[in-house]
Amino acid sequence: MKTFRHFSRYIMQEDMLQPWLTVEELMKVSADLKLGKTFNNQQKNQTISEILELLRLITTKDTLTSKLSGGERKRLSIALELVNNPPVVFLDEPTTGLDDMASSQCVSLLKALSEGGRTIICSIHTPSAKLFSMFNNTYILSNGICAYQGYGLDVVPYLENLGLVCPKHYNPADFVIEVCSGEYGDYTDKLISAAKQQYSSIATSEKISRQSSIIEPTIWKNESNFWYQFSTLLFRMWKQMYRDKNYLVLKTVLHIFLGIFVGCIFYDIGNDGARTIYNFGLFYCSTIFFLYIPLMPILLHFPKEIQFLKREYFNRWYSLKAYFLAMTLSTIPINLILNHLFLISVYFLSGQPLEFDRMFKYFAVSVLTAFVSESLGLIISSFLTVVNSMFVGPVISVPFMLLAVYGMGFGNTGIPIIMQIVMHFSYLRYSLEGAISAVFRDRGKFPCPETEVFCIFSDTNYFLEIMGFPERSVWIDVAALFFIYVLFRLTCYYLLRQRLSPNKTFRALHVIVRFVKSRVGGSR
Repeated sequence: MKTFRHFSRYIMQEDMLQPWLTVEELMKVSADLKLGKTFNNQQKNQTISEILELLRLITTKDTLTSKLSGGERKRLSIALELVNNPPVVFLDEPTTGLDDMASSQCVSLLKALSEGGRTIICSIHTPSAKLFSMFNNTYILSNGICAYQGYGLDVVPYLENLGLVCPKHYNPADFVIEVCSGEYGDYTDKLISAAKQQYSSIATSEKISRQSSIIEPTIWKNESNFWYQFSTLLFRMWKQMYRDKNYLVLKTVLHIFLGIFVGCIFYDIGNDGARTIYNFGLFYCSTIFFLYIPLMPILLHFPKEIQFLKREYFNRWYSLKAYFLAMTLSTIPINLILNHLFLISVYFLSGQPLEFDRMFKYFAVSVLTAFVSESLGLIISSFLTVVNSMFVGPVISVPFMLLAVYGMGFGNTGIPIIMQIVMHFSYLRYSLEGAISAVFRDRGKFPCPETEVFCIFSDTNYFLEIMGFPERSVWIDVAALFFIYVLFRLTCYYLLRQRLSPNKTFRALHVIVRFVKSRVGGSR
């Protein structure tokens, strides 16, 4: 079975294609990942052209996959798996969603592929008589048990021998389905008994043929190494990000708008002794920004990305390590640029000190917070659906926000030990402490406006002491955030690994969850 998995490919019922790549580009990615460096670019391009010609896709090679018709998408899904010529291909209902003409073309192409030496196995629901006649071997089920196996057109005389005559000008596939459904009486036992006798004769002949000619199976391995897979995936992700211009423009405008909006709300308070507490509100507002803005898009996008991952991973396009590393690094450049657009707007509009050391520390803490929030979103969406992720994500973020400010104003006393321990589980606590300490620590006294009689919090160190901020280096908070970032990423990788190849513990959990769901559904 392990050997069989290496040289078989599975094409899902739903055509999962990367939307921002053209047909030729997606085929090139498939060739690079499956063939590696054993073939040069000229050989890969020749292979791609031959496959596209075979599947009648050559005229669409410069078309984005999102603009293909249903039949073209199905043929492209097949073409992607033919790059390294797999001997066995499984298809889950390849004609689903196609009209009669597209279905006929699809099955005809599959027939041509099988005549080229490949084994094509697919499930078909209520095919037309024309499609039914194309299959070399048909396997029909009744109540989950084999009722017939053999050549499709032989099913009519086979049923006649059992006393079931198919009417003339009637689709044999429809007739045999009606028979298996009991519309002509209870023939289930008779069909199953006849199928067993039929199977015994077929198995005997196959055993003789195997004894006369034993062929060692060939293990089909992926020829690309880890770094080649990583670089190919990284450039594919960057290309898709660049082409999704509407999303890029939306995120850019959102960061700039919110940066200016928050900066205007807290305009020129950075050196005002009467508004020290307002600065605290500014940094807390920025922390919440770096919680939700990176988190929410991931909750919406990544569950769908997992469907692409499943198809490509199970068909041996690449290793999970290469994919995860490429995914981790692909978002860093754009996030750095967008986060700095927000930070620069807020920092300068709010009148914070123009000191490089303080700016660098504050920016470092804020950017790390955004990366940790993105990782939190990956953890949540790596094992939940889109709907559940969008519900669980905001709910889970509430304790992080509450623990970030819990006990502030009590000074260094009055917080129970248990809460002091729990507070350290909120990464937003490190973010808030690091941001305020970076800007406030050792600033001296803020000037008090003439309109104010007394500014109680003009001394920044006194304010930090009253709020309960520990006297420690900002780099400790940076190190804590970086550690949490790595921990969250490793957790996400582990959950993805278990979702793709679950161990015994995760299988047991799935069984328990299904049992509970069935009980709840039954009680309703």
